Amino acid sequence: MAELIGLEGAETAFLDAWKSGRLHHAWLLAGPQSMGKAAFAMRVARFLATHGPAGSGDAASLDDEGDAAAARLFDAGNHPEILMLSRQAKDKDKGKSKAKDADKDKAKDIARSISIDQVRQMIRRLQMSLSMGSWRVIIIDAVDDLEVAGANALLKTLEEPPAKTLFFLVSHSPGKLLPTIRSRCRLLRFQPVQQDQVEGWLQSIRPMLDRSDIRAIAAASGGVPGKALALIDSDVLSIEEKLLAIVRTGDPQNILRAELSKSVAGVANREKLELVIDLVPGLIADMARKCPISALGPVLAQWDAIHKTTRGAIAGSYDGAMIGFAIGNILAELSPHFAQGAR
Repeated sequence: MAELIGLEGAETAFLDAWKSGRLHHAWLLAGPQSMGKAAFAMRVARFLATHGPAGSGDAASLDDEGDAAAARLFDAGNHPEILMLSRQAKDKDKGKSKAKDADKDKAKDIARSISIDQVRQMIRRLQMSLSMGSWRVIIIDAVDDLEVAGANALLKTLEEPPAKTLFFLVSHSPGKLLPTIRSRCRLLRFQPVQQDQVEGWLQSIRPMLDRSDIRAIAAASGGVPGKALALIDSDVLSIEEKLLAIVRTGDPQNILRAELSKSVAGVANREKLELVIDLVPGLIADMARKCPISALGPVLAQWDAIHKTTRGAIAGSYDGAMIGFAIGNILAELSPHFAQGAR
């Protein structure tokens, strides 16, 4: 995977703490999903696995060379002192009575949360002595996914942390965490980067992309590098053109809206729905910037409508087909103003 951008501040903060010899035992990595928080945590884990105690060196970056044997173990996924908690695959043998079950979306095979059993297994590991290196590293990706009982068990561990153990808690929604968990962590924020930075980065790692593609992908990414990478493979320009076609024509026979609804229906198409949700506010904002004052009111009204609709989708309890059709309706309402404001 290409090296992500926007992580420099977090890297500097961690290295400064390590060089000082005063490492906080728990770090909350907070920011939008796909900002690279988990990747950052893994880089830190590799650094700690291959280096000595805090304050024992003067590394220039997290990629600084350390113990080669420990590095090989880490890279092979076999380092005994690195533990990651994340949502696990469900038992695939349960209820496997029909062949068509194999065709179900993979997302349905992943548990909805990190279980209390996983946390208990982690706690048992913490009671064992280190077998290698100077640190044990626990990464929870994402801490937002913990069951209530698991969050309470984690809190007790953070209150009385084991020696030589560091926790890295990845969070996409830190405001929803227990305040007592947040208060026991050092916060590292991962903020979206500027669009021009994303464009320059994409140009450097994907030099064959057209400039227009790069601009569209960077705009749709919202400054989130991981999302920009995902958009490269999602035919973003084709989807954008379909959305604009609804605005241009008004879709009087509901044909385009029906196609949009079908294309984002079901769990299998959730990524495509999320892409539509990402694209539409930008399209409407572009219209608002370009339209005359007389058309600004209706365009802004639809901006508000799209945000209410997409917030409902993001909340998680939604019908993708219904959301897709609702978005199509909002875009169709803009048709009378297209000549004045749309690009």
